[in-house]
Amino acid sequence: MGQPLLDILKPLAHEHILDLGCGHGTLTQSLIPLCQRVLGIDASENMINHAQSIGIDARVVDGEQLDFTAEFDAIFSNAALHWMLRPTRVLDGCFRALKPGGRMVAEMGGAGNVANIVKALNAQRVLLGHPEVMPWFFPTPDEYTRLAQRAGFEVQSIQLFDRPTLLPTGIKQWLTTFAHHFVSDLSPAQCNQLIDDTCESLKHSLIDDNGEWYADYVRLRFVLHKSEH
Repeated sequence: MGQPLLDILKPLAHEHILDLGCGHGTLTQSLIPLCQRVLGIDASENMINHAQSIGIDARVVDGEQLDFTAEFDAIFSNAALHWMLRPTRVLDGCFRALKPGGRMVAEMGGAGNVANIVKALNAQRVLLGHPEVMPWFFPTPDEYTRLAQRAGFEVQSIQLFDRPTLLPTGIKQWLTTFAHHFVSDLSPAQCNQLIDDTCESLKHSLIDDNGEWYADYVRLRFVLHKSEH
């Protein structure tokens, strides 16, 4: 899923690149032969341990507390920024981390991302007597443009697009992996009930004619630029 973003990044052999929210390091690994240095950072110690185990220069860093100064030619980020709920801190840190003339190429969940899933999860929470939650930041292009410009960036391009995504293992596995914020305050029995009832309620909207599950992804992809002056 991240290959089109790498094509936009077009890393150069002399460049130092920061992979913000590198996860297990799969895309970071693709960058290594293309540039002089790539550093992967993520808030998850488990993910960083895995990235290090496959030979990646990676460290545990909170994306909202970047402490780099004019160190990177480019910042790359795929499917990570929507987990960071204080975007002004993230963008300020990214702007500071880039050298003059540097760029930020990223893709994240945008407005409307997994809307059916969020609605179904929260409906089940309410039925169980719990309030709705929203653990992600899914901005519109206009909203993110304003945030980026406030941080000092020039917005070279920004687009919001639908990307329905096949879930080979089904919606239940997706929920188990990504919906922990919706069940963290529930008992084990309530958790199981919420997951099962959510799966049932999504059958009419996220299963295609062939019986395949799809997540209703909407992505925000953008390229930001830091002036040379």
